[in-house]
Amino acid sequence: MRYSDTLLPFVATAAAIVIPDEATANQLVLDAEQKVEKTASSWRDHFCHGANTLLSSIEDTLDNAFDGPERQTNKLKGIVAEGLEIDIGSDITDFLDPSDYADGPHGPHGPHGPHGPHGPRGHFTNLTVYQTLHASNHTTKFAKMLDDFPEMIDKLNSTSANVTIFVPTDKAFEKIPDHVKNHKPPKEFVEKLVKYHILPDFYPAGRVLSSHTLPTAFEEEHLGGRPQRIRVSVGLFGVKLNFYSKVVYANLITSNGALHAVDSILVPPPPAKRLISLFPTKFSTLELAAEKTGFTHHHHHHSNSSGPALTGLTVFAPTNLAFKKLGPRANAFLFNTPKGLHFLRALLAYHVVANETLYSDAYYGHQKAPESGEVGESADGHFHIDLPTLLGDKHIGVDIARWHGFIRVKLNGRIGVAVQDGLAKDGVVQVVDSVLIPPHPRKHRGVWDGESDEGISVTELIERLEPFVQEGFEDENATEVEVDEVKQEDAQVEL
Repeated sequence: MRYSDTLLPFVATAAAIVIPDEATANQLVLDAEQKVEKTASSWRDHFCHGANTLLSSIEDTLDNAFDGPERQTNKLKGIVAEGLEIDIGSDITDFLDPSDYADGPHGPHGPHGPHGPHGPRGHFTNLTVYQTLHASNHTTKFAKMLDDFPEMIDKLNSTSANVTIFVPTDKAFEKIPDHVKNHKPPKEFVEKLVKYHILPDFYPAGRVLSSHTLPTAFEEEHLGGRPQRIRVSVGLFGVKLNFYSKVVYANLITSNGALHAVDSILVPPPPAKRLISLFPTKFSTLELAAEKTGFTHHHHHHSNSSGPALTGLTVFAPTNLAFKKLGPRANAFLFNTPKGLHFLRALLAYHVVANETLYSDAYYGHQKAPESGEVGESADGHFHIDLPTLLGDKHIGVDIARWHGFIRVKLNGRIGVAVQDGLAKDGVVQVVDSVLIPPHPRKHRGVWDGESDEGISVTELIERLEPFVQEGFEDENATEVEVDEVKQEDAQVEL
C-alpha cells in the first residue's frame, strides 16, 4: 500500500488545525532506529509546512475555550445524563448497505433496536468492527491502512472482547495538501496512528458523551506505557474529538463493539512544551518566564541524562491573564530584577508535577486511586489528591467534583482550571487563569488568593518562596545576603 494515500493526509490536516487542548500540529516523536528518524525528517518538514494558514482560526478556537465552553460542555453532558438527547453523528445515513444491518430484537426495528421502544439511537450489525470497516464505502482508505497491521486486524475482528473505533471517513483523507503525498512515513509512525483511533473497550454514544477523555490502544512510553487519551467536547453543533475532529456518524453497534465515524484523522498530541508554544497570545508570558530562568521540567527533575526518564507530567499552565493578576509590582520584581529571576524559577517549579498525570477523569500515577484509574468515582462523586510539585516539599491540592458529565477541578481549594485536559505526548496541560503560589508558611488568612485587583505584594511573594530560593536550586541558589538585598529592592519596587 502507499502510505501517501493514507497517513499523510492525516498528518498534514493535523498540522493545519491545531486546537487548544489537543494540539496535533507537531509530529509524534519516534524513539526508533536512526535510519527511521532520517526518513521521518523529510515528511515532517512537509506536513508542518502551511500550518500557519489557519493560525487565526486556531487562536479563535482557543479564545472560545477561555470564554466558557467548558461550562457549557459540562452542562450539556449533564443534560444528556438526565435523559435528553443531543443529535450527534447524523451527517451520514448510508454507512452500510441495508443488507448489512442486523434483524431480530436488536435490529433497526426490533424492540431493542434504534427504532424500537428500548433501543439507543444508532444501528446494529452482525459484522465485526473490522468487517464493518471493509463493508462501508465511507472507510475504504482507513481499512487499507489497517490491513498492514495483523495485530490490529485480530483485535478488531475478535469477538472475545469489545472494542470501539473512531474511524476517519474517506473525506477526512481528502484534506491533505498535495505537496506531502509523495513522502512515505515510517511504518512505526503509521501503527501508532492506527492504534490512536482504537479504544480497548465498549464505548457507545452515551458513554462517549459522559466522558472527558478516553483511553486508546496506543500505549505511550512517555506516559509510562499507559494509554494516550482522546479529548471529548460536546457542543451545540455536535461532538468533537481533540476539539477539531467532528463525529459525523455515531453508534453503529457491531458484534464485538462500537463504531463511530469522524471527519478528521486523529494524531497523537505533541509534548507539553510544544503544545504551550503553539499559542503565544495565551502563554507568551509563561514562555518568557521559562526562557529568562532557563527552567525546563526535564532539567529540573534530573540533570543527568542517564537518570530515570519521566513517566508523565501534569503542567498547570498560567495564562498571560494569570500573570497580569499578580500586579505590576510583582511582575516588575520577577522579570526585571536579577534576584527576582530566582523567585520566578521557583514559581514555575510549583506549576509542574513529575511522574503523575492527572486528567479531569483519570489518573496515571503511584498514589492510591480507584482501581479503574477513573477519578470522581466515589459515592459522592468527589476525588481529592495532593500532587507533589518540583518545588521542594510543596504540594498542590486538587479536588475534582464529578456529577454525571459535569466536572469541576479546583486547585488548593480556590483556583479553578479554566481549560481542562490539554493532552500532551508526555502528560497533560491544565490551564489556569491565576498563578499558583505556595501557601504562606505562617499566615492562613488575609493573603492573596489569585483574584485580588491589586495583585500580590512583593513582600508576601518573597515570604512564600524564600525558603526554596535559598535551598532549592543548587549552584543557582541565592545566598542569605542576596535575599536580604532582594527584600530591600522589593521595598523600593513596591513604592
